[in-house]
Amino acid sequence: MHGKIATSWQPASRWYNQSQGLGGSYYYEKIVLPKTLELLELKPAVRILDLGCGQGILERAISKENSYLGIDLAKDLVRYAIDHRLAPTHQFVVGDITKPLPIAKGLLYDKIAVILVMQNLAGLTGLFANIRDHLANRGSAVIVLNHPYFRLPRQSSWQIDEANKIQYRRINRYQTNMKVPIVMNPGQKEGKKITWSFHYPLWQISQAIFDHGLVIDKIEEWISDKKSVGKAAKMENLARQEFPLFMAIRITKSVASSRS
Repeated sequence: MHGKIATSWQPASRWYNQSQGLGGSYYYEKIVLPKTLELLELKPAVRILDLGCGQGILERAISKENSYLGIDLAKDLVRYAIDHRLAPTHQFVVGDITKPLPIAKGLLYDKIAVILVMQNLAGLTGLFANIRDHLANRGSAVIVLNHPYFRLPRQSSWQIDEANKIQYRRINRYQTNMKVPIVMNPGQKEGKKITWSFHYPLWQISQAIFDHGLVIDKIEEWISDKKSVGKAAKMENLARQEFPLFMAIRITKSVASSRS
């Protein structure tokens, strides 16, 4: 372990576990999880490393035959994951995924998942160093994040163009790195739970991937599956089709790093 390290998610863990349950939020259950599994292309007996595993949603969606290790810094999320894990052979540990991991040096995994975690990290270097160091040569890692173009905390919003009867996405800032406080339980007058969200433009993410001897294999953009009804339904449904909620980046090792 790396000693006592603060994370904004530990104070929010109990509330988060209660609000998300075993399957996660609507979008996690209906969009993020099934599409992540498609990109991972899991086969029996492959080794899976889940960085920022949270309360273990991915673990409960994979086969008991898969070797699995989930790592997260919020100890209460890890405890929940252990208490509700699908298979006793699947493992969870507390650890900081931006620093050397609490596992054997040189231990390699066929698949690495980083699901809706990167926006919680104050820096990208440690994450991609761990992916480089623990991804098998023919393996792949899947990173899922809130769309970096269209879902910037406090800097993006829905707007209505009444003259043209369209709903559009307003973006106030994009290139600048930002650290933004997020209230996890809005509407509650007392005991507010705050986590921190970090914004990285796509060019910065791709540069970090390249700098660590990794290559982008595939990028997907995932839209909402919800449908509106009523007089504004047409423009709202069109906007959902045009502005994705999530981006997924699948990466592999470059030929050079595979030979090293």
